[in-house]
Amino acid sequence: MERLPACVLLLCCSNVFMTLAWYGHLRHMADRPWLLAALASWAIALVEYLFQVPANRLGHRFLTVGQLKILQEAVTLSVFVPFSTLYLKEKPTLDYLWAGLCLLGAVFFVFRRKLFGS
Repeated sequence: MERLPACVLLLCCSNVFMTLAWYGHLRHMADRPWLLAALASWAIALVEYLFQVPANRLGHRFLTVGQLKILQEAVTLSVFVPFSTLYLKEKPTLDYLWAGLCLLGAVFFVFRRKLFGS
């Protein structure tokens, strides 16, 4: 488990770029053709993959694929909420809180054996 912080850090970096690729064009390229936005997003997504692939390879040494996926989703929400609030200027609703609590539940269930033993 000593490599978990490195895996989480790589996932966080990956998610910053992924979120920017998926949603950043909504703020700065809304008046441009969608194809141009898609090409810009693909360029950003390449950087995202340079973090995501090593994160998954490192994480898979001590986590199952299911654990990696749930961890990824928890990190995604942790990056997305501040991004949508600060960058896209959208107001968070209580639904974000409920979604976050559901993800925390998912994290608990996929990691409980590692946390509390078999």
